[in-house]
Amino acid sequence: MAYTAAADSSLSSLTAAPAIGSLQRALLWSVGAAGAIVFVEPSPYEFAMLAALIVFLAAGLRLQLVFIPLLILLFLINIGYTIGAAYLMDKTEIANWILTSWYMAATVMFFAMVLSEDTAARLDLLRRGLIVGGLIAAAAGIAGYFNLVPGGHDLLTLYERARGTFKDPNVLGAFLVLPALFVLQSVVSDRFGKSFRSAIAFGVMSLAILLAFSRAAWGLLAVASAFMLALMVLTSQSRAQRSRIIAMAAAAVILVAALLVVLLSLDSVAEMFRQRASFDQSYDEGRFGRFGRHVLGAQMALDLPFGIGPLQFTKFFPEDTHNSYLNAFMSGGWISGICYPALMFTTVILGFRHIFVRVPWQRAYLAIFAAFLGTVGESFVIDTDHWRHFWMMLGAMWGMFAATHRYMATQRPAAEP
Repeated sequence: MAYTAAADSSLSSLTAAPAIGSLQRALLWSVGAAGAIVFVEPSPYEFAMLAALIVFLAAGLRLQLVFIPLLILLFLINIGYTIGAAYLMDKTEIANWILTSWYMAATVMFFAMVLSEDTAARLDLLRRGLIVGGLIAAAAGIAGYFNLVPGGHDLLTLYERARGTFKDPNVLGAFLVLPALFVLQSVVSDRFGKSFRSAIAFGVMSLAILLAFSRAAWGLLAVASAFMLALMVLTSQSRAQRSRIIAMAAAAVILVAALLVVLLSLDSVAEMFRQRASFDQSYDEGRFGRFGRHVLGAQMALDLPFGIGPLQFTKFFPEDTHNSYLNAFMSGGWISGICYPALMFTTVILGFRHIFVRVPWQRAYLAIFAAFLGTVGESFVIDTDHWRHFWMMLGAMWGMFAATHRYMATQRPAAEP
């Protein structure tokens, strides 16, 4: 009787494990897709994250030693923010800002631990979800800009710029870059049918990024795409594959250029494009312009070891910092100001070291690293502190670092004989 009970229990656990794994992957897909809908708070992304966190914690998550530096730096960054905001906690917006920062740090650890195991399958589901979310956000932005939905223009645009399912056109454009890179990879490397469908998806996302009229997003898409394609060529295992990537990349450039020509034939688009493409912007120039504020803010940071607190920069200057590294100093003093760039640049250095490691998820790694690296650079001219997809990429990078080390450790004994 005891033997039968033990056998039944063992059989039950064996049948439950695949079901839990499928649920976990489905929730990762939903997190990726829900990341595109954040114009309400709490957003669908928060509910998807909560559900995923509960399920993964119930099944068990491991905090590996490789994550200790990540955990310490995230903790110190937010300790600095909390100290800097100590005298402002009676204000609701400040308390919410601090809570959001701690929440973003928690999501980093979640993605790192989750993607360090069953990496290829989980990354694939997250990738698929992000592509679906990207198409939803892009379609909403395009529909709003061209007034294709009754009443949608006011809801889905801001200052005559597409914002889709986001509060800010700049965030819409930045979010779409990673899913655009994923479909671009399919365009240059998959079979014709899938490549053609991916080309349509890439065109839709590129159009939405253009209509967001975010110069940072334009530059991020161009630079990240070129960097990723160059890495794909360098890591290709055959001359035929390299030739195809180069040929299809050239075709994609022609496609985007043709799309741009067609759009610029529309007067409203052409006028907004000329305004946004100009480097002669009033808010960038002068003593208190964007770059002038960077210099003055850096001088202040040297004299303020505890900073001035979150959301206080506009009390000294006409606008926000528009520089995440400066904002770390201003909001959290020297603790956050040192630890924030230390975390970002350490991740970038580790990212370069893992480019040429042959792992089953190398293709996804190249896209995520290209988008992450571009966003790290973009953070010098825009505030990325609370961009959900940015922290998702950071956690994914560390998760892939851990998975790569474990994968290489298991492959090395097999290769030695």
